[in-house]
Formats: sequence, structure tokens, C-alpha cells
Amino acid sequence: MKRLMSLLLIAALSMAVLSGCNTVSGFGKDVQKVGEKVEDASGK
Repeated sequence: MKRLMSLLLIAALSMAVLSGCNTVSGFGKDVQKVGEKVEDASGK
């Protein structure tokens, strides 16, 4: 039962992540924005 619940949780989290950026291209843009924010914060 624990294994089933773990698999369901992993599946739900994976779906949430994948639907958040929708495509690999979208994911790349998200990562790029995070990188820009880190650069801006480190420059201050």
C-alpha cells in the first residue's frame, strides 16, 4: 500500500511539473529566467 501511494504521489508531482512548463522549450525558458535572476542577485 505504501508503494502504491508513493507511486501516485510521484505521478501527481510529475504531472504538475510537466503541465507547468508544457514543453521542453518552455522548460528551457524557465531555467533561463531562473539563471537571470541568480545573476542579478549576485551582482548586487
